[in-house]
Amino acid sequence: MHVSDIQELMAVFDKSQISYFKLKMENVELVLDKSGKRNATAIAVESTPVVPLQTPTASACAINTTTGAASVGQKSKEDYILSPMVGTFYHRPSPTASPYVQVGDTIKKGQVIGIVEAMKIMNEIESECDCRILAIEVDDATAVEYGTQLIKIEKL
Repeated sequence: MHVSDIQELMAVFDKSQISYFKLKMENVELVLDKSGKRNATAIAVESTPVVPLQTPTASACAINTTTGAASVGQKSKEDYILSPMVGTFYHRPSPTASPYVQVGDTIKKGQVIGIVEAMKIMNEIESECDCRILAIEVDDATAVEYGTQLIKIEKL
């Protein structure tokens, strides 16, 4: 929706017998209201699209690859398992249980590496590939966002 479209709607609304008009399209909400003191009011609100939660599977776990130079002529490859959602990351299934993975572990594709709690739902995060754990990037019970680097890995 363009500004000219909004202006045209406002002009038509102002001349009409309608006292209240609300329109929602894509990521724009337009409210026109004729009330006591004001002739016509337009409010355009941009909202972010709502993304439905997915059931985490191996494909929901994203892996980010960056390449940096370790020394002249030598490259090191760093891969990360990223958080697929916003929530709280846990290393273990319960406070008294042992962690899902530890630094140095070799894990298989589909193996659980941790849990992200989102809206009181415990979502298991799985590895997308066979790999070795190089570092655990976030502490237990830490708030994470979409794309937060959870675990540094080396693909096998």
